[in-house]
Amino acid sequence: MSKYFLLLMFAFAAMSCSKKVEVKGNFAGGSPLERIEFVEASGVATLPLVNMGVDAKGSFSGSFEAPKNGMYIMSYAGKTAMIYLKRGQELNISGQAANFPNQFTITGDAKNNNDFLLEVQKFIQNYASKINVGELVTKNEDAFLKDIERIKKDIEGNIDSSAKKTSADSEVVQFKKDELAASVLGLMNQYEVNHPQATQNPNYKVSKNFKDAEAKLDANSERMLKSQPIYRNYLLGKLSQEFQTFATANRKTGNEISSEVFSQFLDTKKDMSQITKDYLLAFVLSSGDIAPGMTKENSDKISKIIKEKIKDSEIKKDLERIQFVIAGPKVGDAISSAKLIKADGSDFKFGTGKPTLVMFYASWNPYIAEGTVPVLREVVNFYKSKMDFTFVNFDDTKDQFVKTSNAMLKGIPGNNVYGEGGMNSQIAKDLGIYGFKLPSFVVLDKDGKIASRFFYNLGDPEIVTVLDKLSGLKAPTVQPEAHLQNDLLAPQPAPQPQAAPTK
Repeated sequence: MSKYFLLLMFAFAAMSCSKKVEVKGNFAGGSPLERIEFVEASGVATLPLVNMGVDAKGSFSGSFEAPKNGMYIMSYAGKTAMIYLKRGQELNISGQAANFPNQFTITGDAKNNNDFLLEVQKFIQNYASKINVGELVTKNEDAFLKDIERIKKDIEGNIDSSAKKTSADSEVVQFKKDELAASVLGLMNQYEVNHPQATQNPNYKVSKNFKDAEAKLDANSERMLKSQPIYRNYLLGKLSQEFQTFATANRKTGNEISSEVFSQFLDTKKDMSQITKDYLLAFVLSSGDIAPGMTKENSDKISKIIKEKIKDSEIKKDLERIQFVIAGPKVGDAISSAKLIKADGSDFKFGTGKPTLVMFYASWNPYIAEGTVPVLREVVNFYKSKMDFTFVNFDDTKDQFVKTSNAMLKGIPGNNVYGEGGMNSQIAKDLGIYGFKLPSFVVLDKDGKIASRFFYNLGDPEIVTVLDKLSGLKAPTVQPEAHLQNDLLAPQPAPQPQAAPTK
């Protein structure tokens, strides 16, 4: 009996220490062309932890290693919902695909905590709709501080009552209270910045009472720093005007990237903790400078900043990973030798003696058949005398790969191969392939070494330059068509961190 008891205890210990979250669910009316991903919400430069397919009946399942207990962003069909998860939990989720994320049901281990979040969110949405921020910033300081204290007390009361009603865990309750504190601090910063102009009193400065109230809300700064992106935004907002002045005075060549100037600015903040500097610099790096198409010069600058300025090992690791994912392997590196198979089950290896254009794709890529394949056909037909072509599929199963390649790429010369396991395959991990990088392209030289950065558009002039150089051919140039654009519908440029490190 004691032997079986010990085995049972070992099994229980293994389960309780598991970092995996098991996910099962169904979205009625869901499409097999849509995917479900989970991203850890409080980290910096975070990447999807899992990419799950949806079958014809709207069902999905999968698992992922959860880095911590906390908030996760679940995305489906381009829409997102916030879900609180603990490592080792089972998450069951259901609803109508058309109603996500406004309506869905969570059962399983994660039910109580997410019922709590839903209760609190409903209250906050109704409560916040009655707060006039414009009116708040015009009030005298004493009246403002009383209003802020009342708002905090009202919402905290709802948090406590909702926690009792839903039997929520203490850590998710603490998370929500920290989020509230960070939000109130944000309101206080708005008051401090906008009150002088709103009241035509440019000489206004906050009092000791105001600073004491801020300090009280900021008592758990390191905890909020690690779990609350909204708190990091508050800190960046506090630094905004000071950074603007510094950036204006310290841009010497005009070629400095935002994180380069911001890291210099942080060097002057002798009273700021290193972990705070790490999180804020990571925000500026990941929200602007680490981006597709970054030049080698800027990529080298970013690598140096991460290596020299970021001290926290986890933040450094996350930034290095996302830089690799965005930039891809370095030119000159050998391409991954991870296993690829053909439709007949035989192995495939890169390195044919010819330069090769490689495409990475899956059947669920939006509009790939209409938008990418016609251009691919033209590219292959032009360069096929001097180059080879390999099309790497990342569908969930080999059967789906065979169907997809036969239908989508029929008649296009090239090697059709499959990364076993799809998005979980070793080659996807080695090359930093995620759903947002599909379809994508890279060029290999005749020895199977990387000869270009990753591209997401076959019409990119740079990829044409690389193909021409390796093939010895010269692609015809086409004059770009003129486009008339409705400025009201045109995408607006994101705020640049060099102007103010806020988002």
